Amino acid sequence: MQKNPSVKFEFIALMASLMSIVALAIDAILPAISTIGISIKSIDSNNNQLLITMIFLGLGVGQLLFGPLSDSLGRKPMVYFGFIVFAIASIICVLSPTLEWMVFGRILQGIGLAAPRTIAIAIIRDLFKGDYMARIMSFITTFFILVPVVAPLMGKYILDHYNWKGIFYVQLIIALLVCIWFWQRQVETLKPEHKIKINKHLFIDGFKELLKHKITLGFTVISGFITGAFIVYLSASQVIFEIQYGLVDEFPYIFAGLAIGVGLATFLNGSIVMRLGMWRLAFIAIITFSLNALVYALLFWNTENPSLTILIVFMAIQFFTIGFIFGNIRAIAMEPIGHIAGIGAAITGFVSTIMAVPIANYIGSFIHTTALPLFVGFSVFGVLSVIIFLRMQVLHARV
Repeated sequence: MQKNPSVKFEFIALMASLMSIVALAIDAILPAISTIGISIKSIDSNNNQLLITMIFLGLGVGQLLFGPLSDSLGRKPMVYFGFIVFAIASIICVLSPTLEWMVFGRILQGIGLAAPRTIAIAIIRDLFKGDYMARIMSFITTFFILVPVVAPLMGKYILDHYNWKGIFYVQLIIALLVCIWFWQRQVETLKPEHKIKINKHLFIDGFKELLKHKITLGFTVISGFITGAFIVYLSASQVIFEIQYGLVDEFPYIFAGLAIGVGLATFLNGSIVMRLGMWRLAFIAIITFSLNALVYALLFWNTENPSLTILIVFMAIQFFTIGFIFGNIRAIAMEPIGHIAGIGAAITGFVSTIMAVPIANYIGSFIHTTALPLFVGFSVFGVLSVIIFLRMQVLHARV
């Protein structure tokens, strides 16, 4: 039986930093989306949502590249290569003359950032397992959540005192510092005897192995549903708060406040999961996630937006439950596939992301004058997640 090693604060902070570059690349530009749109001659707010959603497409594709390669070449080299791709993509974004070029740059940013994001999860699985792994993921996610709190505020500050291109320059500097930290302080976690030789069957064999684990597949689908609904919020939050409510200056603070709720939940999850277990805690959170969204949809069906206070209360409940969902369902999905952690993280991440992007783009296209479509999406995909979860509990009981 593998024994979970002791964990140091620096490890948690480093893994969170690797994963948080993604959040920084997404959230820091939220206050600048309208300004960027004007600069690249794109004034349609729905089209400009692509600057958020399409980076997730890159993340999904990139995982298929870096995950399997990390099982063969090691975790650390792939992280370095991913940061190089991110740097090139950031320069493309800065120089983009049109929406098409900017979207290309954002997709390429996502591909590059897939390396640190995916491989951080593989490193965690290399070292930990079970509810303890879920606990470590919760603490890491707590640090990770701090980035959405400060990123929009940072982006707003840079936008007011410099211009939107400065946001990309700051992201580059932070990514470089994290890369140096990782190089200096993190040892390689993939043992030589666990390396898989590179061949044309690497991905196919990994996928075949993954298909044997129905619980992993089920929770990958749940992850896709919840992630897709959450991406709608990320991409449409600027439209909801700045355009529908007219809160241009207040938007970064509202976004930060909601992110704090997610961070608080993930922090609490790190302690509660050891008592209740990741299965029970994730199920309670998904039930609450679905019911809260359904109540909002029923109360405000075919009406104008409610007062800002009411909207924020419902959103706060929604995102508080997400803090208990993401880390646990990711840990449950990875638990049976520790022997192929790299390619397992890659394939599950790819599937959930490829599911999430069209979900987000479709629901986001309906968000014009009210926030109702956001909660309808939460309701539909929350209920679907509950149904799949119940089926997975039956399979888990048979193991």
